[in-house]
Amino acid sequence: MTANPTTDVPTATTLFGMPLDAVTMDEAVARCRDALERREPMTVGVVNAAKTVRLRKDTALRESLLECDILLADGQAVVWAGNLLGYPLPERVAGIDLFTSLLATADAEHRSVYLLGAEQSVLDALVDVLTTKYPGLRIAGAHHGYFDESEEVAIARAIRGSRADMLFLGMPSPRKENFLRRWGDVLDVPIRHGVGGSFDVLAGITKRAPERWQRAGMEWAYRLLQDPRRMWRRYLTTNTAFLILLARERFRTTPPYPRPEKLPTPRKHHG
Repeated sequence: MTANPTTDVPTATTLFGMPLDAVTMDEAVARCRDALERREPMTVGVVNAAKTVRLRKDTALRESLLECDILLADGQAVVWAGNLLGYPLPERVAGIDLFTSLLATADAEHRSVYLLGAEQSVLDALVDVLTTKYPGLRIAGAHHGYFDESEEVAIARAIRGSRADMLFLGMPSPRKENFLRRWGDVLDVPIRHGVGGSFDVLAGITKRAPERWQRAGMEWAYRLLQDPRRMWRRYLTTNTAFLILLARERFRTTPPYPRPEKLPTPRKHHG
C-alpha cells in the first residue's frame, strides 16, 4: 500500500484487482517532486476504461502496471466506477495533465527532460513548443517512437547517458509500459511517465476535448467525432466491455493481482 510521503497516510485502493493510488493531481505532483529531490525512481502508470479491460487478458501490460511506483486513475469512468463500487477516488488524474504539470515543474526548477515517442516530425514540433513555452527546462534528448526491439538497448543507453530528470514516453499502450518494465533499472531517470498521444496534442497536431467534455467523461466521444471511421468500433467494444466488467464487479470483486517477479536486467546495457 502506498503512503503519502508527508503524512504517511495510506492512499491506495484496489479497483478491478489493481492497486490504484487515491490521490489528487497536487498530491501526485508532490510525490514526483519528492522523487526528483531524492533522485529516486518514480514510474508513473495510468489506467483508463480501455486499459482496465485490456489488462485482464494482457499479462505483460498488467505486470508492467503492477510494477509502477504510482498508479493513477486517468479516465473519468474509472473514478465513477470506484465511487459506485465503494472504493472512492478523489479525482481523475489525467496523464496529459500530469505531463504538463511536470513540464511546469521542470521549467520552474530548471530540470531536464527526455522525450521518446511519436513520429520525427511530431517530435520536432513538440521540442519547438516546449522550448518556447517552458524556457527554463532543458531538452536532454529526444528520439522518435518508430524503433524495433533490437534498437532498445541503444536508446536505453542514450537515456541513461543524458542524465535527464524526467522521461516522457509518447507511445501507445502496452508498448510504453513494457519498455519501462524492461529497461527501468537501466535508465537512471527519476521520473518515468508514459503519456501516450500527449505529444501530438502539445505539438498542436491533434486537438484535445474541451474542458466541459473532459469533466463529463466524454473525451472518448470527442475523439470519436474527430475520427469516426477509425475509432467507432474500438470505442463501442471497449466501452461495452467496461460496463459489463463493472456490472460483474458489483457481485464478484476481483481479488488483488499479485505483484509480479521483477524482470532480470537486460545484459546488453553495459558499455
